[in-house]
Amino acid sequence: MATLYRLHPDNPQSRTIDQIVAELRNGAVMLYPTDTVYAIGCDLNSKSAIQRVRQLKQLANDKPLTFLCSSLSNIAHYAVVSDRAYRIMRSLIPGSYTFLLPATKLVPKLVMSPKRRTTGIRVPDHPVCQALLKAIDNPIISTSAHIPVEDETIPLKVRDPENLSLPELFDSMDRLVDVIVDTGQEPTQLVSTILDLTNDEPEIVRKGLGWETAADWVLE
Repeated sequence: MATLYRLHPDNPQSRTIDQIVAELRNGAVMLYPTDTVYAIGCDLNSKSAIQRVRQLKQLANDKPLTFLCSSLSNIAHYAVVSDRAYRIMRSLIPGSYTFLLPATKLVPKLVMSPKRRTTGIRVPDHPVCQALLKAIDNPIISTSAHIPVEDETIPLKVRDPENLSLPELFDSMDRLVDVIVDTGQEPTQLVSTILDLTNDEPEIVRKGLGWETAADWVLE
């Protein structure tokens, strides 16, 4: 069973944050809230945890995983950012936007797209996410809690977590993750907007929360 940690959504307790971070550094996989949907995550530097996340999501190794960074300057360590991409990102973060960018050598191969050598990065506008990122001082994997389920022993409701109440979501994920972060806020159905910034011309490849604002910057 997962360990449940309760945090204030706006002012997360530092002691509890430190306890969660200690588990992440030891290879834990967690369910946690973001500024969009509830996500499954782990320390970017934990190979074993990343493999577990892939198994939970039933993702092949050629499917990239998104991760969270604390700031735009932090992104620069993990991605090659052109001048135009920098201007777009600076105007949109922190917020509900995932940026596809060329990956640097600091991005583990288990995370990036092997053919394109690209990665997806977000800077979340969420106090708990930011507290975790600053405490662990590493990016954190962020993939939606939607899990394709074939095993009949896993509740069918896990297929569509966006429609579950918070207790139902936690109950469904209890045996699949090591840590559950509870802020008392109900999960949202709003996914992030994805912008491909790997080419000269930026492109919105998924319209999610705030996509209209992103479109204004893409058209400039």
